[in-house]
Amino acid sequence: MKGIRPLRIRQRLWLALLLLCVGLPGAAQSRVIPGDEQTERYFPLLEGKRIAIFSNHTGMIGDKHLLDLLLENKFNVVAIFSPEHGFRGNADAGEHVSSSTDPQTGVPILSLYDGKLGKPSAASMSKFDLLIVDIQDVGLRFYTYYASMCRLMDACAEHGKQMLILDRPNPNGHYVDGPLLDMRYKSAVGWLPLPVVHGMTLGELARMVNGEGWLPEGRTCDITVIPCRNYTHQTPYRLPVPPSPNLPNMKAVYLYASLCYFEATPVSLGRGTSLPFQVYGHPEMTGYRYSFTPHSLPGAKNPPQKDKLCHGVDLSQLSEEELRHKGIDLSYLIDAYRNLNLGDRFFTSFFEKLMGVAYVRKMIEDGRSAEEIEATWADDVARFKQQRKPYLLYAE
Repeated sequence: MKGIRPLRIRQRLWLALLLLCVGLPGAAQSRVIPGDEQTERYFPLLEGKRIAIFSNHTGMIGDKHLLDLLLENKFNVVAIFSPEHGFRGNADAGEHVSSSTDPQTGVPILSLYDGKLGKPSAASMSKFDLLIVDIQDVGLRFYTYYASMCRLMDACAEHGKQMLILDRPNPNGHYVDGPLLDMRYKSAVGWLPLPVVHGMTLGELARMVNGEGWLPEGRTCDITVIPCRNYTHQTPYRLPVPPSPNLPNMKAVYLYASLCYFEATPVSLGRGTSLPFQVYGHPEMTGYRYSFTPHSLPGAKNPPQKDKLCHGVDLSQLSEEELRHKGIDLSYLIDAYRNLNLGDRFFTSFFEKLMGVAYVRKMIEDGRSAEEIEATWADDVARFKQQRKPYLLYAE
């Protein structure tokens, strides 16, 4: 009888080890795998092609940039298209970004953002055969990366070039919110008739652009999408690299849909502090215990209310989980509007470009609540979710 117990212990140990080994592949499969990691699926498409890439500092495969990986594998990369914030991602929002050369590789960089969204010249388009898109978007209408992609789609369609999209998850892909853009307000921060939060990846959005005929003159871009693996629209996804200087963490990414409208007001949303898009305030706001002072910092060289003590609200104390499920919350904007009591002087004309419609400003001025305003775009959201269905690559 004494020998039975050690045997049972060994059996249990072997069983535990077996279960662990069986469980490992499942655990590995559960990790979201972006398109750029699936080299076996797209490397064969690059053979013999002159390649351009649309990317920035987010185009990482592990600890290596896509550009470096392609060059190491002897692919012929002839140009880089860079978006707002530049190829290395350190320019201010809206800052002029000049064309240059990547100092690490010597590959020419052709800027798509010089203070407005540009379209590549015919000379630039003649340099390559295939354009690779590998960039981390955050799924909001006023985030300009998707608009740059659309301009490139149009240029590729016009010049007969192929586009390969290495898809990445959308950290705000779990919901749709906000009014559809009134195309009277089309601009660099509102390029397509989308809600503020469209909930799509760039690959899905490109398919919709083609399918809905949103390119000029009925053009269609020849696109191939390498989808993410193990991703659905409800999959939480933590960004491995901050997508731009003032979205440094997931809390800022989640709050972006609620706080960006302060860009069209005198209120600071934390640019020039350690908490951009996580606080808001103004020197003349009263009744708040929290205060902060914006300073000139990399990525925020001349922030609103620079070097002035601002009083307001710290939202960085909210949990990521709470913020992820919050959706657009206009109560912050309404709070500041009522506190400052500036009337018409509170909003600039940029507000309609960010919000995408005219009625929200009027409703705020008329004293309507955040809940009342947000209810007005429920039909927009429902219609858009139906409209986008044919283009989705991932389960909702």
